Amino acid sequence: MKPEMQAQLIRAAQAARQHAYAPYSRYPVGAALLTRSGKIYTGVNVENAAFPSGMCAERVAVFKAVSEGEQAFAAIAVVTENGGAPCGACRQVLAEFGTDLEVVVADTSGKVVLKTTLEALLPASFGPQSLPRPEVR
Repeated sequence: MKPEMQAQLIRAAQAARQHAYAPYSRYPVGAALLTRSGKIYTGVNVENAAFPSGMCAERVAVFKAVSEGEQAFAAIAVVTENGGAPCGACRQVLAEFGTDLEVVVADTSGKVVLKTTLEALLPASFGPQSLPRPEVR
């Protein structure tokens, strides 16, 4: 990914983070997902008093993109106060669409804390290729 695009994704994730709903953890997260078609979808974490009912920023971005017809992703930027990486559930959801995804994690100042691939974050992942395909008749 070109440096200009990386900076744009980080800015989009920073801006999205301002809308996070994190009254319980007080850990707002913003994500910006770049599709292979060039569109950017943002997401924020949305918490709930019934804790398991919340949703992470990365998955919100993926679900927004998929709901708009996108399923091919190139990169994701995640912004947190301290540069926290995507959780395991988010890694699994992202892996559904391919593990060659570039992952950039930045802190709130925009400093890149981690730049890697989803494959490196989730080696030997379980994905669509892991399931048997029914024969077409």
